[in-house]
Amino acid sequence: MFEWLGENWWALWLSAFLAFAVIEMITLDLFFIMLGGGTLAAMVADFAGADPWLQIVVFCVVSLLMIAFVRPVALSHLKKGPSEQRTNVDRLIGEQAVVMEPVSSNSGLVKIGGDIWSARSAAGVLPAGQKVVVAAIDGATAVVSAASEADGKS
Repeated sequence: MFEWLGENWWALWLSAFLAFAVIEMITLDLFFIMLGGGTLAAMVADFAGADPWLQIVVFCVVSLLMIAFVRPVALSHLKKGPSEQRTNVDRLIGEQAVVMEPVSSNSGLVKIGGDIWSARSAAGVLPAGQKVVVAAIDGATAVVSAASEADGKS
């Protein structure tokens, strides 16, 4: 079997591509798919008759170029757009919340929409009942800051 794989590098490159694609589906980081692009380029090099060392060089060069140039552009396209296009927890950033239990830099609870979230304060201690704004989401914790006067009047 190893003899066959040594003669058919395309199968190794295809297997690596499939593995990178599965990892990318799990992580959604746009990193492993760039490595997958490198494996496809190496597979094309194999079909073109390149030696295994050249296929490895093609994989490395194409992967690095995609990580350096394609990934930042792809990430910027994913991140831009109006807030109504944001999904999941990204949609909560900028939303108003109400402090349920005092929020410090270490702990606390806030109500965002109809859900109770663990929270921590971006600065200072926020008392129960105060209106706050979600500044970020860190895992399952909302990072909040006090709502300004202008936010409260609108």
